[in-house]
Amino acid sequence: MRGLSLNDAVKKMRGKPGSKVTLTIARKNEAKPLVFTLARAVIKTKSVKYRMLESGYGYVRIAQFQEHTAEDLAAGLQKLYQENKQPLKGLVLDLRDDPGGLLNGAVGVAAAFLPKDKLVVYTEGRTPDAKMRLTATLQNYARQNGSDPLAKLPVAVRSVPLAVLVNGGSASASEIVAGALQDHKRAVLVGTQTFGKGSVQSILPLGSQGGIKLTTARYFTPSGRSIQAKGITPDVVAEDATLTAADQALRVREADLENHLANPNGDDKPAKTAKPAAKPAQPPRRHRSGGQGQGAGRAGRARRTADAEPEERLPAVPGAERAQGAADPAEKRELIPPVPDTMPPGPPGGIFHAGGLTFRNTMPRQS
Repeated sequence: MRGLSLNDAVKKMRGKPGSKVTLTIARKNEAKPLVFTLARAVIKTKSVKYRMLESGYGYVRIAQFQEHTAEDLAAGLQKLYQENKQPLKGLVLDLRDDPGGLLNGAVGVAAAFLPKDKLVVYTEGRTPDAKMRLTATLQNYARQNGSDPLAKLPVAVRSVPLAVLVNGGSASASEIVAGALQDHKRAVLVGTQTFGKGSVQSILPLGSQGGIKLTTARYFTPSGRSIQAKGITPDVVAEDATLTAADQALRVREADLENHLANPNGDDKPAKTAKPAAKPAQPPRRHRSGGQGQGAGRAGRARRTADAEPEERLPAVPGAERAQGAADPAEKRELIPPVPDTMPPGPPGGIFHAGGLTFRNTMPRQS
């Protein structure tokens, strides 16, 4: 595999489900290469994970936005309410290191917390078909058969106090959700500046053998903010206590990429208006960690977020409000390529209040 790109190496290992592939792996501390025979299978990633923190407070982690993310979110929240046996006192939505995914999945997640018909995101481009307005309306996030993925959503979710965790690995579709909830004053954003992926790419097919990917539009939050090369500034800054200054310096954002698309307002630098986390008079009770898997918030992840070739393409959003001049049905839109399902560490370090909630970092990073 030496000298091959990641995509070329993956192509050599892929095959029909059930077939086997033999890998010979050289490791630094091993005298001889190791040989492994693996059975190929379809790997289904789980985009939504959830659990109770302490009595009355729920935690939901979205690792990436997939076709069934809104449905999985609704089912998870329903189970949290059943487990708590009464309305939740507060909810933490963790979007840290979420690189994005499907646009209609992001609209569905935002719609779970917003009143019906509220604007979630709109796009602007040079051509009429590049202009869309997506609201928290069923037609903008419905399944392909037209059914409602939020049918099982508890009604109380739309008014539960909500805190959204973000960081420099929160990109694209996750920034759409965070920006919409912030603009509508539905949630308090906690963490660090987001990635700043505010552009839309279109795939123009060239026969059956390939296509051209072009950046065709910018997206804007409901208040008209472009986050391209800027990101979203959280309401409460809470640095990741597990990262050193050197680790933080290695994190790559959209504005760090050569020849990145400029912010239309000429502002490619993150705003510095967020307030630091406040220290409460009385710390909350310490809760037990259920374990959230491996952390994934460092430079390598950030680079994959920006540079990896997409493995899925964004289908046309059902019922999207368009200006006259619809795009070719064969054209596909994407926001960001999905990445392997990993879980970052617990909420950022320190103690702070946000959106009627109190948080304390008791979830250790796991190796």
